[in-house]
Amino acid sequence: MTSEEIRQVIYRNLRRIAPECDPSELAPEENIREALDIDSFGFLQVLIGISEEIDIEIPETDYAQVFTLAGMLNYLTRRQG
Repeated sequence: MTSEEIRQVIYRNLRRIAPECDPSELAPEENIREALDIDSFGFLQVLIGISEEIDIEIPETDYAQVFTLAGMLNYLTRRQG
């Protein structure tokens, strides 16, 4: 899966939880939860949706690595294959 495909999976799952948002406007290092006003349960739902869609488990111990778009893309890119 390319970085762009992973990005689209992330955007799709963010829009599912926060339909009014435009994830493409997120700065790479911006905290996703704060920027989109997503609570911890909503963010967990985003991570679960991403995990299910691309078949990469994100353990709770790694959540600190995926709070930004750049962090999430890097993490998922490293973990695939």
